[in-house]
Amino acid sequence: MELENGVLQLGPFMAVTLGIVVLFVGRRINDVVGFLREFSIPEAVTGGLLFSLLFTVVFFASGVEVAFNLGARDVLLVYFFTTIGINASFKDLLTGGKPLVILLTITIGYMFLQNLTGISVAALFDLPAPVGMLGGTVSLIGGHGTAIAWAPRITEDYGIGNAMEIGIACATVGLVLASLMGGPIAKFLINRYKLEPAQVEPLDMGVPEDHRGKHGIDQVDFLDAILAIHICIIFGLMLNSGLEGLGLKLPLFVTCLFSGILITNLIPASFPRLSGRHWPSRTPAVALIAEVSLGTFLAMSLMSMQLWTLIDLAGPILAILGAQFLIAVSLTVFVVFPLLGRNYDAAVVCAGFGGISLGSTPTAMANMSAVAQRYGASHLAFIIVPLVCAFFIDLANALLIPFFLTHF
Repeated sequence: MELENGVLQLGPFMAVTLGIVVLFVGRRINDVVGFLREFSIPEAVTGGLLFSLLFTVVFFASGVEVAFNLGARDVLLVYFFTTIGINASFKDLLTGGKPLVILLTITIGYMFLQNLTGISVAALFDLPAPVGMLGGTVSLIGGHGTAIAWAPRITEDYGIGNAMEIGIACATVGLVLASLMGGPIAKFLINRYKLEPAQVEPLDMGVPEDHRGKHGIDQVDFLDAILAIHICIIFGLMLNSGLEGLGLKLPLFVTCLFSGILITNLIPASFPRLSGRHWPSRTPAVALIAEVSLGTFLAMSLMSMQLWTLIDLAGPILAILGAQFLIAVSLTVFVVFPLLGRNYDAAVVCAGFGGISLGSTPTAMANMSAVAQRYGASHLAFIIVPLVCAFFIDLANALLIPFFLTHF
C-alpha cells in the first residue's frame, strides 16, 4: 500500500482482502434490507456498489484516488469457469443443444440491435457513430476488456479523443444495470407463471438459502476439489497455448472451461485417483469454490469502479444506456423467455441474459446463482449461458465491431 501523486495503490493481497470484506458487508446488508434479498440482488453487487460509492466520496473529499492491483481477480475468474466445466456433462450439453442455438441466435441478433441503438441515440446528440458503438457491443456485451482493447483504434482512426473514457464509463454503468436487472426479471417471471424446478438437484454454485451452514465439507473434499480444478487449469493452459500457436487467441478462462468439460466427461468415473474419491463433479466442495471465486471476483470488480470519471459524460451516456436498458429488459421478457419454453430453466436463463446484455459473463453467472440459491438449481442455464457469453459472443463481436465501424 503506497500513496503517490494522489493515488493510493493497493496491491493484490489488500485487493483480495478488501474483496472478502465487501462480500461480508453485502451479505449483512442483504440480510437486513429485505427487498435486496427478495429480488435476488447478488451480495457482491450490494457490497461492491457501496464501496465504490465510498471511494468516490473519498476522492471528492480529499482528492485521493484509490486504485487496485487486480491481478489476483483474474485467477479467481479462471477458477470459477473451471468449476463450471467440471460440473458439466455431455448429457446436459445434448439437452442444451436446441436452447443453446436459440439463445445464441437471439444474442447475435440483439448485438446488431444494440449497436444500432447506440449509434441512433448518439446521433440525437450530434455525436459520431463510433461514440454510439462505444455505447453498444464494444462496452456492453464486450465489457471493460473489449472497450479497453478497441478504444485506442477508435481514437486513432476516427478522432474520438476520449474514446477510452467513454468506453469505460459505458461498461461501468452497464455492469451496474446488468447486476440489478437479472434477479428482478427472474422473480417476476417465476411468480407470474408459478414456475419451479422440474426436480430438486444440487446447485452448480453455493448452497440454497435455507441450507446455509448445514453442508459438511471436510479437508479432503476441499483439497480434492482444488486438485481437480488445478488439473483442469493445467490442461486449459496447454490447450490455450496450442490454439494460440494456430492463430486462435482465446481468454484463458474459456479454454479452462472446455478443459473441465472434456476431462469430466472423457475420464471414466471408476478411474483411480490419488485422493481415493470420485471426480468431484457437482459436489458441495466444487459448488463452494465456485461461489467464493465468483463472488470475490465480482466484489473486486465493482469496488474498483471509479465512478467520478462518469460525471462529464453523464448526459449522452445515460441517454444511450437508458435506451439499451429498456430494449434489453423487453427482449428478455418478451423474446428470450417465450422462445426458451416459458419454464423455470428459461426464467433462470433470463436472469443470466440480463448480465450478458449489458454487463459481463461473471455478472450473468452471479445473477443466475442468486436466483438458483433462492428458487432451485438449473443445470441447463449454467451450461448454455457460459457457452454463449464466454465463447461465442467474443467471436461474433470481433466480426461485428469492425463491420459497424466501417459501414456506419
